Amino acid sequence: NMIAMKMYICANMLCKRLFIPTCCFYDRQMLPKVPVPPLKQTLDTYLKCIQHLVKEEQFKKTKAIVETFGAPGGVGEVLQKKLLERRDKTTNWVYDYWLEDMYLNNRLALPVNSSPVMVFPKQTFRDHKDALRFAARLIRGVLDYKALIDARALPVDFARGQLAGTPLCMEQYYRLFNSYRYPGLKTDTLKVQINAASSAPKHIIVACKNQFFVLDIVANSKQLNETEILSQLEKIVKMAENAKEELPPFGILTSDGRTEWAQARDVLIKDQTNRDSLALIESCLCVVCLDEPSGLEPRDTNRALLMLHGGGREKNGANRWYDKSMQFVIGMDGICGVVCDHSPFEGIVMVPSKMARASSIREFPSPRRLLWNYIVSHIFCAFSFRLVDNLDMDVFKFNVYGKEFIKKQRMSPDAFIQVALQLAFYKRLVSTYESASIRRFQDGRVDNIRSATREALAFVLSMTDERDTFTQKNIVQAITGMAIDNHLLGLLRIAKELNMEKPEIFCDETYLASNQFILSTSQVPTTVEMFCCYGPVVPNGYGACYNPQSDHIIFCVSSFWENTETSSAVFVKALNEGLLEIRDLCNRKNTKP
Repeated sequence: NMIAMKMYICANMLCKRLFIPTCCFYDRQMLPKVPVPPLKQTLDTYLKCIQHLVKEEQFKKTKAIVETFGAPGGVGEVLQKKLLERRDKTTNWVYDYWLEDMYLNNRLALPVNSSPVMVFPKQTFRDHKDALRFAARLIRGVLDYKALIDARALPVDFARGQLAGTPLCMEQYYRLFNSYRYPGLKTDTLKVQINAASSAPKHIIVACKNQFFVLDIVANSKQLNETEILSQLEKIVKMAENAKEELPPFGILTSDGRTEWAQARDVLIKDQTNRDSLALIESCLCVVCLDEPSGLEPRDTNRALLMLHGGGREKNGANRWYDKSMQFVIGMDGICGVVCDHSPFEGIVMVPSKMARASSIREFPSPRRLLWNYIVSHIFCAFSFRLVDNLDMDVFKFNVYGKEFIKKQRMSPDAFIQVALQLAFYKRLVSTYESASIRRFQDGRVDNIRSATREALAFVLSMTDERDTFTQKNIVQAITGMAIDNHLLGLLRIAKELNMEKPEIFCDETYLASNQFILSTSQVPTTVEMFCCYGPVVPNGYGACYNPQSDHIIFCVSSFWENTETSSAVFVKALNEGLLEIRDLCNRKNTKP
């Protein structure tokens, strides 16, 4: 269920805006509400999306079910009417439905299965203090950026690419540092605290050697500057080295399945000391993870794996608190990045900030270790080693050409790459998820571009049979709120709220299969050589995040080792061959008289 996580951060870890907006005034109510597409349009599109993915006999059955659902006076019209009423009464009719279905109801562990990461360029630290300077600079930049957010001083973002120039909803920015995801027995709870400046978080949590420390960022009503933050980080490292005060690695609990973590948390909160420590973590601005050297070669694939799961308990897998929306990871070996809980936001856009320089260091309280009472017996079983060992990741840099070559063919780089991904599946076109931003609307998140289209299939067949090519043109439909997945989800949820028997269309094996996204994809472009990655969303699937640059394309392909039908290396090989074949096709076409 992936994500368009757009993180633009320059090489010194201070962030850099990709666009220069022309307007600085933002009011969510200026944007339109997410539309509810016409029922017939969605049902017709649904049939077109799945016809080529199922056998003829199954399609005939599905078509009959869909026609009954959409018949005049039928169940579909009743649900559509109620959905339109919901649109009139709410800011965004799909927001809560989508959030619960996509994230909060998911019982899988957050690392690998849900939380995306941004892997920074490899840093070269001369020593531990150099790494801590880097961390202090990053924290100071985060504080400056948070001040802009609190002042609602961020310039408005405008769409690029398709329908360029449209103003975009900015609400996700205000959830970057104010969100916390509480585990639940059946469903999680996302809490977003929109604070007044006076009640905003005044501390961050620093994880070091699997211990957690409170670092107050305000002293005498003034935020710490970079030099003061560095001094505090040095104290934390020294405290973490005191083996006599070492506590069990409680952070590992947050990497467990959501129900299991909820059960453990229910035990923890019976003790006042644990409640106090949890409250400090849950109210912090962000988590900063000072990781020990991993001992692994810092190539792209290893850095991706270490960001996704920390390498398990034996490395830095317990040096995390996955419920917090933003975790900045600074490895002493230069392996750095950001780990995000995906439920509060998609588009993370960091901005530059001036570094504070101190002329003197003030007196302020030392950092303090979070204390725990060790009453959870299964803490050392929490993290699934199978999850670590099972992830098959391959970060692949395609150097033959990039988006400039694609643009010269008068094609959309995103559509071009999506077709190349389908070509990698040329013997077996599968249900494919590509996130499409609907930030053009109030509280807009994403919908799905079903890129495994009939045209994509025709193209794949033509490439193997040396015939003509086709292209896909359904992106505009998705970004203008007219895609089918959110609409169908809304109809399903309305039926549940009305205590109706689940309509047959949603019990049909075609619908169930079409929502098992074997290929989950996202384009996440950055301004520097960094990349986003995530795990597959189904056991037999692939995650494929791509970053098109002017003369190359970075692909992060993930799958699970235990599934014998998938292999990231095999997929990457097919992808490389397909990109070369498409280039040759374009060149042949361009040389024709």
